[in-house]
Amino acid sequence: MTHELICINCPMGCALTAQVEGGKVISVSGNTCPRGEQYAKTELTAPVRTVTTTMITSGGKPVPVKTKEPIPKEKIFDVVAAIKASTAPLPVKMGDVVLSDAAGTGVDIVSARSLNNA
Repeated sequence: MTHELICINCPMGCALTAQVEGGKVISVSGNTCPRGEQYAKTELTAPVRTVTTTMITSGGKPVPVKTKEPIPKEKIFDVVAAIKASTAPLPVKMGDVVLSDAAGTGVDIVSARSLNNA
């Protein structure tokens, strides 16, 4: 089976064509660098995403947060629900872990901005 993809690893946006047989990617063409081939293989066999959103702090203000590393695509809604059910303590510094092991993914949620008590 043939799959057409656009690589999102860099601004080039290469148009990729991937051949898949038996659930395995057997060939990738159209990429101008090795990252395109890896992107196609991951996207077609085990897609992952970085989640960015906001979390309410103990002071009631929102702070931007993100997953420390990409999570399985099918876990996005579970991770967002876990973030929305949590509160980030103040003060918080950029990079601080505000939620560990989000939704059982093994991936932490980190603050994307520093925020003081005030």
